[in-house]
Amino acid sequence: MDDTKRPTFGNRFLKDDAQVFLHNAWDNVEWTEEQESNARQITTAQAENSMPDEEQEKFLSEAPKFWDKFYEKHENKFFKDRHWLFTEFPELLLVKESKDNEELLCNDDTNDGELLSNNETTVGSFPGSDSKVKFMEIGCGVGNTIFPILKVNNENLFMYGCDYSQTAVDIVKNHKEFNPKSAFVFVHDISTEDEFPIPNESLDVVIMIFVLSALQFRKMGGAVKRIAKLLKPGGVILFRDYGRYDMAQLRFKHRRCISDNFYTRGDGTMVYFFTQGEVKEIFTSAGLMEEQNLVDRRLQVNRARQIKMYRVWVQAKYRK
Repeated sequence: MDDTKRPTFGNRFLKDDAQVFLHNAWDNVEWTEEQESNARQITTAQAENSMPDEEQEKFLSEAPKFWDKFYEKHENKFFKDRHWLFTEFPELLLVKESKDNEELLCNDDTNDGELLSNNETTVGSFPGSDSKVKFMEIGCGVGNTIFPILKVNNENLFMYGCDYSQTAVDIVKNHKEFNPKSAFVFVHDISTEDEFPIPNESLDVVIMIFVLSALQFRKMGGAVKRIAKLLKPGGVILFRDYGRYDMAQLRFKHRRCISDNFYTRGDGTMVYFFTQGEVKEIFTSAGLMEEQNLVDRRLQVNRARQIKMYRVWVQAKYRK
């Protein structure tokens, strides 16, 4: 696993193993060589006992159906709004910079307050075309990112969302806070070459949170290239997804592995676990510039049951 240090996402550090169950979570947890070795052995065994080809086809060809069933089962009760996004990605908080509101400041420490591009597309009218700033979430689910972002920002922002589950999109549209004057959601499979209902170079920010991992690895590069075309010059993709050897990966049983580091869950949905290098290759091959690519290692604990859970995520930012 890449040992590159990441900036602090939290400020709770475990200095004494005897205090591990004092809090629910610890930040920047270093892995021992033994942990790394055990994780590699587990994933190697998973790959050696992978799912038979004839069973794989069902999950690969019917992915939208499994996600529909997932959202039909959980609806909007299973999820919590992602307010943590504003800590991890301060770009999502817009600050008024000028009296006439023609410019919006991107409140991001890593970019020294770089202004978002506000060049409007020359293409004809489309939902939100008159808005000063446009964000889009790929894999919007039931809106747990869309609605918190709209709440904290002003009328200059228009929010798009797409998901390849019709059920998820319907839940967003039926949400009591959904307003077509500030949001537009639609069904879209990013693994295909189907066109988006918005023109290229129209978006300031694209959000990809635990979504790219649902695709087969070989389809990820093409998907990101198509998404990158939607960004204005200067626009940014904000990415967070599962990292290699995350607890969720190590818990998979035999015959759940479809291919290296790609699995199907019990409900039929699929998930891939990334390395930093893979993320870098996917996004830079789409012509984007890397601004951040970090491993977020955390130790979560169940204090009542005295259980340790090692989580690994990759977080990144890539600018056009």
